[in-house]
Amino acid sequence: MLATNEQQKVVLEKLPQITLAFWIMKISATTLGETAGDLLSMTLKVGYAISCVILLSIFLTVLIIQLRSKNYHPFLYWSVILATSTAGTTMSDFMDRTLGWGYATGSLVLVTALATILCVWRFTTGSLSVTNVKTVKDESFYWAAILVSNTLGTALGDYLADSSGLGFAGGAALIAGLIALVIAAKYLTKISRVLLFWIAFVLTRPFGATMGDLLTKTPQQGGLGFGTVGSSLVLLAILVALILWTYRKLGSGAVVNG
Repeated sequence: MLATNEQQKVVLEKLPQITLAFWIMKISATTLGETAGDLLSMTLKVGYAISCVILLSIFLTVLIIQLRSKNYHPFLYWSVILATSTAGTTMSDFMDRTLGWGYATGSLVLVTALATILCVWRFTTGSLSVTNVKTVKDESFYWAAILVSNTLGTALGDYLADSSGLGFAGGAALIAGLIALVIAAKYLTKISRVLLFWIAFVLTRPFGATMGDLLTKTPQQGGLGFGTVGSSLVLLAILVALILWTYRKLGSGAVVNG
């Protein structure tokens, strides 16, 4: 058994620093999650229910590997993020479309779930900080909140794109504006940095969802018509390039760990 301070060091070294690169990769991963999720459930006609089972199984597999790992591995970490994003896409679509809950009800359920996870996390560990994750319990809450927040972000993004009248580009522009307000709040106000992180984390998901729809939908539907396959390949290439850049920074001794 590891001593407590050794356990804390191990987990702490498994999460990346929250930098501009982190947010760029997060948006890339969530946009890819939207296009890849749609590729599986819609383009390949697997369906939302079976897609949820497949993608949740992948998520649980990579999550277990992540929880058992002893160091920060960029490809592993971002594989879990991508798994939460793709699973979140199909889970949201399953609730909103297959179960018929609609975007408003689905979003309300997911907001409640996210708030519950954060409250339990805060009550049981005393902190919601994502820069001071010290135990496996903290990290488990961290990933549960990320899975639900990415699912919530999909529902919000679909609502903006499909039901609000803003369209894909309009929805993406609105979310980008809200993200800009969060950035301004970080530097101009004393609002909790933890609260701002989770707001930004949720908002980057609908931004990715609307951007994904903008890339994949046909021009007649208000998109650019790149399709799910082409968009997914391009986004995957971008994400892999960014992860390789992270590895290069690790190799050069730059500090990228949480």
